[in-house]
Amino acid sequence: MARTENDTWDLASSVGATATAVAAQRALASQGPDRLLDDPWADPLVRAVGIDTLIKLLDAKPGDGDKPGFNRQTLIHQITVRTRYFDDFFTRAVDAGVRQAVILASGLDTRAYRLPWPPDAVVYEIDQPGVIDFKTRTLADLGAEPTATRRTVAIDLRDDWPSALTDAGLDPTKPTAWSAEGLLIYLPPDAQDRLFDNVAALSAPGSRIACEHMDFANIPSDWAQRLTERSRRGGSEINLAELFYTGDRTSASEYLAGHGWQVDIKTTKEAYAANGFPVPQDEMASLGDAAGYLTALRV
Repeated sequence: MARTENDTWDLASSVGATATAVAAQRALASQGPDRLLDDPWADPLVRAVGIDTLIKLLDAKPGDGDKPGFNRQTLIHQITVRTRYFDDFFTRAVDAGVRQAVILASGLDTRAYRLPWPPDAVVYEIDQPGVIDFKTRTLADLGAEPTATRRTVAIDLRDDWPSALTDAGLDPTKPTAWSAEGLLIYLPPDAQDRLFDNVAALSAPGSRIACEHMDFANIPSDWAQRLTERSRRGGSEINLAELFYTGDRTSASEYLAGHGWQVDIKTTKEAYAANGFPVPQDEMASLGDAAGYLTALRV
C-alpha cells in the first residue's frame, strides 16, 4: 500500500514491517558458530512480531525454498556491512567522548542493549508509540537489560520530536551521536531537509550523524523497483517501491556539507571491502558508487 500523508503502522505493516525484515536479517547473520553478528535479541523480537514469511526465513536451512537468484549469504553480508558500519559509528563517537546517542526511527534496533556503552552514556530511541511500547515490553519479558541508560521518545517524526527529545533529557549544549539508519528514503524530500535542520539545531560542535548515502543525481531511475525485486527474491512480500519517496531531492551529503558539516562517504564497494566481502553482482552492484554510507561531523 502506497504511503499517505498521515499514515500509521505497526511492526507487521507498511514501514514497520521493513524494520522487522531488517531485524530478521540481523538474526540470520547472528546464527550459528560462524556468525558474523552478535544480536541475541533480533530473533525473538522478529518471532514476537509474528510475520510468517520472516519466521520461515529464520527457521529454513540454507537453500531451503530459496527463490531463483536468491543467495542467503549475500543477504547476510549486506546486513553485516550495514550493522557494523553503524555499530562502529557509535563506538568511535564514544571513544571521542560523546555520551549522548539518538537513534531516529529506532524500530527493532537493539544497540542500547548490546553495545558496550560507558556507564555515563544515554541512548535515546525515537519511534512511533506502538513500536516503542512493543519493543520495550518484549525485551523486558525476555529479561534483556540495556547496557546504557535508555530513554524512549514515543513520537512520530512528523510531530514535534525535538521538544519531546529535550523534554526526555537531551542536552543540546553537549555533543550527540545521531543515527538515521534505513530512514531517509521513507521521508519526503522536504521532511528529510527538516530532519537535518532539527538535528543541527540540537547538535553542539563535536556532534556527528550517520546515515545511508545515495547520490540521486547518478543513481538509476528505477532504483526503487530494483531494490524491491532484490528484497522479494529473499522472501519478502513488501513492495519497497510503494513505501519509498522517490523523485528529486537533495542528497544527504550535499545538504549536510552545505550546512557546515564535514562529510565522509564510504561507497558500497569500500564498505564491503572493509569487511572482506565481495560486492554482490545484483541490483546492489548496479547502484555503483552512488550508494553507500555517510558520516558527518559538526565542527
